[in-house]
Amino acid sequence: MGPSRPLVVLFVLALAGPAAAGCHHDDTATAQASAVALVAQVPLTRAGFPPDAAAAKAQLARLKVERGRNWQTYKREDFGRYWSDETDAVGGRNGCDTRDDVLRRDLTELREGDRNPCVVLSGTLHDPYTGKVLPYTNRRASQIQTDHVVALGAAWRGGAYAWTPQRRLEYANDLDVLLAVDKQTNYDKGSRTADKWRPPRRAYWCEYARRYTGIKAKYGLSVTAPEKLALQDMLATCTP
Repeated sequence: MGPSRPLVVLFVLALAGPAAAGCHHDDTATAQASAVALVAQVPLTRAGFPPDAAAAKAQLARLKVERGRNWQTYKREDFGRYWSDETDAVGGRNGCDTRDDVLRRDLTELREGDRNPCVVLSGTLHDPYTGKVLPYTNRRASQIQTDHVVALGAAWRGGAYAWTPQRRLEYANDLDVLLAVDKQTNYDKGSRTADKWRPPRRAYWCEYARRYTGIKAKYGLSVTAPEKLALQDMLATCTP
């Protein structure tokens, strides 16, 4: 999904506007300080997420089990055409593009923009799905993509077909739902559910199932019987 274009324009104008109008340098510095403060005060993680193994197992036991529905009506644009900051999801309303929020949360050796604190200039991803170490710089093509752990198509089949457009937009931009991962692995995963795809790196199965189950529980999504069995199998790999 591409960037939220109106948001980026507004953010740049917020930083550059006073200078363009011929105002004093102090006004520009104040605007920048306000932007930095806004970005800093919005957390990129939610307390208690992902659930621990015991909580995830309890959540999984309570999920509705049924066949996926309305698969033939799924359209990607039903979850929004672009990244959006205009939701109350985790990371929302901080003035930053959702993808940049994911990078700021998931990358190490992070270098952010001086003028725009939302922009990630460079960093390193230790890909949870494969264990690959992937460098990132915003001036070059990247091997990093943003994955919806429970894919949008899978969410649609599990109940999102009945949501409002705003609820679907919130889901698509919720940092609880998103991970920075290896691009090719993300392509391989597609919209497959847990019974049809697991991370190649077995050591991540426990956390993957915890995240996946936590997302399903948070949004009241159903699971298929094979999907539930696969999640139980992966949760069984969690160490006490």
